[in-house]
Amino acid sequence: MAVAMGSWGLHVAALSLAPISIVQSIIAGGLVLVTILADRWFGLAVSRREWIGVGLTAAGLAFLAATIEHKTVDNAHASWDGVVLAAYVGGATLIGTVLLPVARRGRIEGIVLAVSAGALWGASDITIKALSGRTHDLGAGVMLHPLALVILLLSLYGVLVSGRSLQIADAVPVIIVTSATANVLTIASGPIVFGEPLPDAPLALALRIAAFVLVVAATALTPPPVRTASA
Repeated sequence: MAVAMGSWGLHVAALSLAPISIVQSIIAGGLVLVTILADRWFGLAVSRREWIGVGLTAAGLAFLAATIEHKTVDNAHASWDGVVLAAYVGGATLIGTVLLPVARRGRIEGIVLAVSAGALWGASDITIKALSGRTHDLGAGVMLHPLALVILLLSLYGVLVSGRSLQIADAVPVIIVTSATANVLTIASGPIVFGEPLPDAPLALALRIAAFVLVVAATALTPPPVRTASA
């Protein structure tokens, strides 16, 4: 828990200083590290299909990072419109909530819950980014801002859903799907919510779009064929 809280603090600090697309692309690289640790240190079986999914995810996120232009990096891009923010965060929260009853009806309940948790945590990260833009004006007062309550509720909501997904499904695909879902939502929020500019060159724009498609496809590929969870 201490490591988790420490890393969360570094995540918040990074979001306050850099565009959300860059922060989330770099964080997503941890997917590869998690998979290697699970395979080599903890003895969790990682199938070839899962390795391919992780590799495609890493490649897609690398393309996303490579197509971020210098003018995007020059500032934190923390400005936002309240209506757009509410619609985007509310939509992600709605997706995460609707998936809960859907998960109970399928044979891959843990994976569907992982997508739900990723959507909820993605909504929380986007709200953190929005609130970070108010730190210069409010200082410690951001803790009393309404968005701080939204962050707290979404974080706890995501923890409950994620905890359940880890109880009933294999750890590696659950972690990968949760992380990939959250990262796709947060990276997409860069241009949609926070006004990060898209590449001007057609080739760079095509690579950016292809990278998003690659990450989504890799997420769909990563969960292995349906397994019966062990007792």
